[in-house]
Amino acid sequence: MLPDAPNRRRPRLTPSPRSAAAALLVACAAGGALAQGLAAKARESGCVDAPRVVEGATYKCTTATGAAAYFNVPEPGAVEKAPPRRTGNVAAPSPASLPRVDAATQKGRDELRRKVLQDELAAEEKLLGEARAAYANGAPPPLPEERADGTRYAERIARLRQSVQLHERNVEALRKELSAQR
Repeated sequence: MLPDAPNRRRPRLTPSPRSAAAALLVACAAGGALAQGLAAKARESGCVDAPRVVEGATYKCTTATGAAAYFNVPEPGAVEKAPPRRTGNVAAPSPASLPRVDAATQKGRDELRRKVLQDELAAEEKLLGEARAAYANGAPPPLPEERADGTRYAERIARLRQSVQLHERNVEALRKELSAQR
């Protein structure tokens, strides 16, 4: 209040979005990188007043609609650098506590694995042939109990189709696994 005007009311000042943003920028200019990040986050959030710290690096402000907006601004020293990426086929050294396997033993294990995969592939190809024969390109002959009930026939065809698809996927996966072997 002014001393010479005791009955006069001071006009209420409501900050405009521009003046709030300008005040925010001026207030934040002294804070360096953190302030620049804070000002940018405040603009992104649509703040019309200065952001207040809620907890740690979390801030709160009011938007033009009157809703509260919350956002995080990491401190400049808190940003961790990602570990450098390795290029090429550089293998990490094994810990000394891991047992070593000689080449002959490993070769035997690899051959056994290949044999198991080939046996599984042969079995899956046999099951795929049987499933395709039962499916009969989507038109297997209806069973006696299915002749009167078309939905049971349609359900059996769907099951047979799923069986064929399952065995096809299995065969494809086994072939892929075998081709990935050395």
